[in-house]
Amino acid sequence: METVKKTTSPSVSEVFNSMEYGPALESDKVAAAWLDDHDRKFGLFINNEWVHPEERKFYETKSPGSGEFLAKTTQGNSDDVETAVCAAKEAHKSWSTLSGHERSKYLYSIARHVQKHSRLIAVVEALDNGKSIRETRDADIPTVIRHLYYYAGWAQLMEETLPGWESVGVIGAIVPWNFPLMLLCWKVAPALAMGNTVVLKPATYTRLSALLFAEICAEAGLPKGVFNVITGGGAMGQILAEHRLVDKVAFTGSTEIGKVLRMATAGTGKKISLELGGKSPVVVYHNADLDSAVESVVDAIWFNQGQVCSAGSKLLVQEPVFDKFIEKLKVRLGHFRIGKTMDKTIDMAAIVDESQRKSVAEYVEGAREEGADVFQVEVPEGCFYPPTLITGVNTASRVVMEEIFGPVLVALPFRTAKEAIAIANNTLYGLGASVHSEQLPLALETAKNIQAGSVWINCHNMFDAAAGFGGYKQSGFGRDGGREGLFEYAKPGWQTSEIVSKPDVDFKKFGTAYEGGAPTINGSNGEHTAVDRTYKLYYGGAQKRPDGNYCRTVRSAEGKVMAQVGDSNRKDVRNAVEAAVKAQPGWAKKSPFNRQQILYYIAENLEQRKKEFAGILEEMTGVTSDEAAEELEKCIERLFYWAGYADKYGGTVQETQLYGTVIKIHEPLGVIGIVCPDKNPLLSFVSLMAPAIARSNAVVMVPSEKYPLAALGLYQIFETSDLPGGVVNILTGGRDHLTKYLAEHQNVDGMWCFTSRNAATFVENASAVNVKRTWVGYGKDRKWMDDQQGQGEEFLYHSVQVKNVWLTMGDIFAN
Repeated sequence: METVKKTTSPSVSEVFNSMEYGPALESDKVAAAWLDDHDRKFGLFINNEWVHPEERKFYETKSPGSGEFLAKTTQGNSDDVETAVCAAKEAHKSWSTLSGHERSKYLYSIARHVQKHSRLIAVVEALDNGKSIRETRDADIPTVIRHLYYYAGWAQLMEETLPGWESVGVIGAIVPWNFPLMLLCWKVAPALAMGNTVVLKPATYTRLSALLFAEICAEAGLPKGVFNVITGGGAMGQILAEHRLVDKVAFTGSTEIGKVLRMATAGTGKKISLELGGKSPVVVYHNADLDSAVESVVDAIWFNQGQVCSAGSKLLVQEPVFDKFIEKLKVRLGHFRIGKTMDKTIDMAAIVDESQRKSVAEYVEGAREEGADVFQVEVPEGCFYPPTLITGVNTASRVVMEEIFGPVLVALPFRTAKEAIAIANNTLYGLGASVHSEQLPLALETAKNIQAGSVWINCHNMFDAAAGFGGYKQSGFGRDGGREGLFEYAKPGWQTSEIVSKPDVDFKKFGTAYEGGAPTINGSNGEHTAVDRTYKLYYGGAQKRPDGNYCRTVRSAEGKVMAQVGDSNRKDVRNAVEAAVKAQPGWAKKSPFNRQQILYYIAENLEQRKKEFAGILEEMTGVTSDEAAEELEKCIERLFYWAGYADKYGGTVQETQLYGTVIKIHEPLGVIGIVCPDKNPLLSFVSLMAPAIARSNAVVMVPSEKYPLAALGLYQIFETSDLPGGVVNILTGGRDHLTKYLAEHQNVDGMWCFTSRNAATFVENASAVNVKRTWVGYGKDRKWMDDQQGQGEEFLYHSVQVKNVWLTMGDIFAN
């Protein structure tokens, strides 16, 4: 009998000699069967049905790792957007009226069905995106499930915890290709929980998991029209955002596209939230656990091939350990496994598309040409890019400043903690950061001073539904996750939704006119000589003459001259903003108790002069003496109200799955420009100023153009109330002129405008330049005397930005 010797390659002895992993391939048979069930040809998913519109082109989806054809998906057009949005609008009528408990049950059902199909979803996501099955199985899909459960809870609790808030309407959600399903759920779960309906446009490269999720929602019993998926090219996203029936745009993607969408929706009345790009620093101090920090850096930059908006792509290592740490990183990269998407043993898989791979390569080649040192390891042929470490660059290098969105890490040394913070903040972005040190007070102080929405201590890229994720500066505004994420999908119940076409505003000419004052005949007929009353501007804690040395006349309700006020120009705006920028950091470092006392002092001093201020209001606006007195009493009450909140809205502890603590900190925006309406000129001024400064912001105030005198009288009160100079700055003059230069100023972090719709349109459009947050009234009157409209959590929401600081543990008990 002939003996057949079975051989393997590599042999067992060779495996023991090399100690290399063998392949452990995940089967894609079930995913292939799902694709085949659809003949590998997908339509749109609208009203819980597959829609296959005629005469549409198709996009071929291929798996990035292998180039294997997966399916064809429909290239929709504006007609398909119309169909989907109308379906969502109709569904909103009934979905928004369901009780929170009913919506909670639906979200719970979706979560359970996603759990049951989790393996299929993980495989489809890996095939479609190119990332490793290990990441989709162990990171992406568990995070999706966690969000669905979390917001099922908020749906149940909405009526109790958010009284007076209601759904926005139809949400146009646009998500990128790096975490297709996870980012989808970050928007869909809170939107549905709050009673909204959704039309989702997935990224061109990665459409399959969104279509699969839509099927699962229908299987879970979600009513028709509540969640709809339309596929198409990049232009479809803007068509969706501009649709007349879309009430809010929720976008995650590049900063450039975010700016386009901000301008496209300006003045329409649509809410918008933007989660944009990043250039996140990773700070490693000399007293860090270097080996643990190496693994944290791996998670920071090479997770998902570096295609993560919060990727820790800027490594800052303290000089004494810089060379040692870089050598440890190189050794770690020498053991990196790059390979097939479905191999469960790999560290990194394919880049999503060849065009993205080329973009990454161009950045690295540019660094080589600058003289940088580039360290890389070998990768297979195909759409792969090697994990890359770049050293020998300066802080102004392109690879240091710009988002690369690939597996490229740039390392720089630093000497002191202040230098590390300065380099970390030397960026247009502010999405994420991490700090590594065994000295917790040092790490916490560093985290507090880095301008980013999420800061991880001794870890990186940790996510949970209970902790909102979002950015500072040009990383966008709004949060995905946490209670803070609910406000992106809700509005005060008294507000009416009124979406209009974008107003026709000439942005080049808006507010450019500057008209100096001229002598005014006051009609006194020489009966007596009055003492001159000319109010100066107020900034930096001092009264200032306007730069142009012009003034304008303020008349009483009867047409008589009351006083003259300074007519500010763009240089006055510059000076006031500079004063605010200088004052704000010191104001933020004062204790909440100190800020509270100052607000009480302002109220106390206003109380002593309320008859004087009431008289000014009565003469200036023509209201009755009782109405003027009532407005003064409400001003004092508002100051007391916001003094109470000066030390009661600092943040909380987030209940995440982390073995450790996640602290939510409500940080100030920074400098806010505030343009006040004519209605209730003193009360509206106080109602907008007080919450902003209570939460540590500095403000540049533009009081009512028609009735500015009462607000100007406050600067004498500020001077006697211990308010530091520069915290509140007041400019008078043409409000459109001042609005223009405040909205365009790069150092203004937020802009509030409660004047005309044209002004609101200009503010929202101009804000796109540096992605500043805005709050505008679109020319609608607000009842400032009504506490529901003149104070409350809406004002707090606009006065702060959320930072979540993640603190790990594990010295005593492993978890």
